[in-house]
Amino acid sequence: MLGLMQNQPLLISSLLTHAERHHGDGEIVSRRVEGDIHRYQWRDVARRAKQVANALDQMQLLFSDRVATLAWNGYRHLELYFGVSGSGRVLHTINPRLHPDQIAWIANHAEDQVLCFDLSFLPLVQAVHARCPGIKQFVALCDPGRLPADSGIPNLVAYEDWIGGQPAAYTWPSFDENSASSMCYTSGTTGNPKAALYSHRSTILHAYAASLPDVMCLSARDSVLPVVPMFHVNAWGIPYAAALTGCKLVFPGGALDGKSVYDLIESEKVTFAAGVPTVWQMLLGHMKPNGLRFSALNRTVIGGSACPPAMINAFREDYGVDVLHAWGMTEMSPLGTLCTLKNKHLAMPADEQMKIRLKQGRAIFGVDMKIVGDNGEELPWDGKAFGDLYVKGPWVVREYFKGEGGDPLVDDWFPTGDVATIDTDGYMQITDRSKDVIKSGGEWISSIDVENIAMAHPGVQMAACIGMRHPKWDERPVVAVVKKPGAELTREELLKFYEGKIAKWQVPDDVVFVDAIPLGATGKMLKTRLREQLKDYRLPTA
Repeated sequence: MLGLMQNQPLLISSLLTHAERHHGDGEIVSRRVEGDIHRYQWRDVARRAKQVANALDQMQLLFSDRVATLAWNGYRHLELYFGVSGSGRVLHTINPRLHPDQIAWIANHAEDQVLCFDLSFLPLVQAVHARCPGIKQFVALCDPGRLPADSGIPNLVAYEDWIGGQPAAYTWPSFDENSASSMCYTSGTTGNPKAALYSHRSTILHAYAASLPDVMCLSARDSVLPVVPMFHVNAWGIPYAAALTGCKLVFPGGALDGKSVYDLIESEKVTFAAGVPTVWQMLLGHMKPNGLRFSALNRTVIGGSACPPAMINAFREDYGVDVLHAWGMTEMSPLGTLCTLKNKHLAMPADEQMKIRLKQGRAIFGVDMKIVGDNGEELPWDGKAFGDLYVKGPWVVREYFKGEGGDPLVDDWFPTGDVATIDTDGYMQITDRSKDVIKSGGEWISSIDVENIAMAHPGVQMAACIGMRHPKWDERPVVAVVKKPGAELTREELLKFYEGKIAKWQVPDDVVFVDAIPLGATGKMLKTRLREQLKDYRLPTA
């Protein structure tokens, strides 16, 4: 016997219809690439997203045809999120921090038909447009008056002209909720990138999950600043969750320096912000010397890479902001775990609570996880055993677009490439990437632990730990460090700083001071490139 409930497909257009009907006056604030602040409401998003859909219909784009973007976080990008997917096409967000060769390869592999871009990326589009013959229309996300007179890009049109003559009425089509809605390519640090192809169903379920109290806890009372880019994993699903909950959205555009982010947080009374550690490092670096405080911000989600304990302490103790550690990946839409305390933890001393907060957190309903050993057997959740982390769930990929890389699953589980522990309460902690873990004398050393201690030193701006070959111990850890401007820091001082904080045999053998640590397109440290940079280095004991 089946249930007798109405059967309505879970479609992205339904989120926008809900937002327009139930919180149409909810505010969307954007710092534009032109530098000014733009304000409007959810009902305006709905109207203009329908114009986008009509423009795509007029171009006779087929169902599931791809529409690409090279754009910062802003209101026009938001309209494309809903207008493209809602009309049955697939939104393809491209990371503009990738190399032009990769961008051209990605656009051709995805078979993009339209490319919409912010004018700040005009040089990038000029470099790749001739190599992307499948793109029928290039659209500059600007007013007609700002369109370059001679861009060299055939038939380039201003976004406001492209949608301006279109009707604001549109009937969103109904179709299978498992249809593709959007796609995002992995950063491709080795080989060509692969695309995660999200569905309407997976996106809606992910939006519900993101809004839960033990996840982002979004509500109509929040003012939300997604610093995490809309061009990477849909800004962690925040644009969709915002339509679902009615929270105020504040978009930073491309101005991600500490001062710009702080000014926007204060002027818009932001209560919740989300981003990677490198952005928050710039924010804190601006606030401390200027004696600044937050007037409304009370919590932030930090993901993308492990958050140093020193950063969590700074937010909590100096500024009263609760830091929520999160973990996920492109293949997971991206949310997998988020760290909040359980009721039984509230009476614990602060230092005991901190041990929990440093973990990546508990699995969100919709995601299951396990850790496995070298023999493929599942390991116990005791907080001690560590192994390869596997996940599965309705917003986790089952394969990549066009079958690239073959079947990624192992017995229906997706191997994340992370090494982790899970404790008895279900809190997961990443100890390393499987390719970055250091094996010394048969024992494993977590590069993340080594980095976190270095980051706690007041003279360190950034640190990355890698393993170096050793004739006796196989590998030994070395920490590469970028000093804070003006800091007086020696190798001996930093190595002494490790005493009592980590087992003696886990203390790095050496400190290498560098001008910068290479970062990938999503802000993560590129240890492969760092190893290349230090290929001629030799350990002092080797």
